[in-house]
Amino acid sequence: MVARVLSGAVLGIEGYLVEVEVNLAPGVPNFSIVGLPDAAVKESSDRVMAAIRNTNLDLPVKRITVNLAPANIKKEGSAFDLPIALGICAANHVLRKDDLGDYMILGELSLDGRVKPIKGALSIAVEAEARGLAGLLLPVENAAEAAVVEGLNVYPVSNLPQAVSFLNGESMIEPLPTKTGQDFFRDARYEIDFTDVKGQHHVKRALEIAAAGGHNIILIGPPGSGKSMLAKRLPTILPSLSLEEAIQTTKIHSVLGLLDNGGGLIPTRVFRSPHHTISDAGLIGGGTVPMPGEVSLAHNGVLFLDELPEFKRNALEVLRQPIEDGKVSIARASGSITYPTDFMLVAAMNPCPCGYRTDPKRECTCTPPMIKKYVSKISGPLLDRINIHIEVPSVEYKELSSEAGGEPSYKIRQRVEQTRQVQLGRFKDSLTFFNAGMNTKQLKQFCRLDDASKQIMALAIDKMGLSARAHDRILKVARTIADLDGANSLTAEHVAEAIQYRSLDREGVV
Repeated sequence: MVARVLSGAVLGIEGYLVEVEVNLAPGVPNFSIVGLPDAAVKESSDRVMAAIRNTNLDLPVKRITVNLAPANIKKEGSAFDLPIALGICAANHVLRKDDLGDYMILGELSLDGRVKPIKGALSIAVEAEARGLAGLLLPVENAAEAAVVEGLNVYPVSNLPQAVSFLNGESMIEPLPTKTGQDFFRDARYEIDFTDVKGQHHVKRALEIAAAGGHNIILIGPPGSGKSMLAKRLPTILPSLSLEEAIQTTKIHSVLGLLDNGGGLIPTRVFRSPHHTISDAGLIGGGTVPMPGEVSLAHNGVLFLDELPEFKRNALEVLRQPIEDGKVSIARASGSITYPTDFMLVAAMNPCPCGYRTDPKRECTCTPPMIKKYVSKISGPLLDRINIHIEVPSVEYKELSSEAGGEPSYKIRQRVEQTRQVQLGRFKDSLTFFNAGMNTKQLKQFCRLDDASKQIMALAIDKMGLSARAHDRILKVARTIADLDGANSLTAEHVAEAIQYRSLDREGVV
């Protein structure tokens, strides 16, 4: 007797359909699983048999063969436990349906028959809806996540007998009400705000420009000046997530099992801050089975690299492709998987190894060769992809003790969103979305300089020692400053302010 159950799995961050075929045959009792199962899938035979016995369902004393199709893709994880158990019940006539093709079914089984949460539920729910299935049976903890998908009935299941009873029509499970994006975004809020930051007005201005134009930024200052505090608040002034962005961000976290059980969409911009000892695979993604790294977990959010020169050189160099392309491809013998990496890079560093080179109250103990070696850990090609360099001085006690709060994040975010709308209108006929992504042709079209601006630019390059590669970055930042001011064309003031944000290109500074 053969029974067929539909299930699903995740390849990259996208779901795909898996047919679970169960065959019962006479002979010496045996349980085998074919179709490229990994160790966790192979071990499901013990979990499934124990769950069926311990829930007083009839376990057939026969040769049980389970096929997971398509057989040419490696199957991973424990989500096939529930569909395998239901397939056995169907083949043994405990379930009155031989073909459970109306539902996609997933879930890990405990030995007592309880259904435990899985990874990648949102991606699989999207696939189930695309195939027009009647519904999705999955663990209670994953139901809210899957219920984001409109047009799909999501049935939360807590144990194996409940699933059998529902599929036999003996009991009802109410489908979880579909939650629209607005339901999640209504309560979206950040626990931190720019009002918490004392002083540092010019750094806040630089972060607002970075957020408005999508520019990567590096903060340079002594220890304790507030670099990390400022960076953590950058997501609070970025434009609010769209529903499409929230779904894509949630998919990545779901695949790695990083969502809170019972939660739905991630409603706010993510902030990822990996330690400087992170490996290449941890940062970019990889492993024997390619999984997303920190650059993908920061998709649609902020990737913060504190103590930038302390990161391993090769780890920093592999950042160049994800920053440039907005995606990363991980190739293995079994194939290639692409993950999205559209993030804002925020880096922080000390001006020298001891950290006090620019601090007027602390003496620097570093020699020029030490400083040069420290700064040279950041390669030119990586630095070339960071448009704004801003120095963060220590905060004076007068500012620290002030009771007055700074401008709240929501007001800054309003200006950022208005500026982003201007840029969307400007680039509506291209694949560019904000000023940081402008190509050479767009720079010539939208960043024309008047005579006064040209003189300032020439002075900056010839007299102040700015590098030639800084020219285009200055124009992009100046265009964003002009957009924030509501100006159609660039002026000398816009260019002059943009030049200030190139600290690492100036002679004698860091």
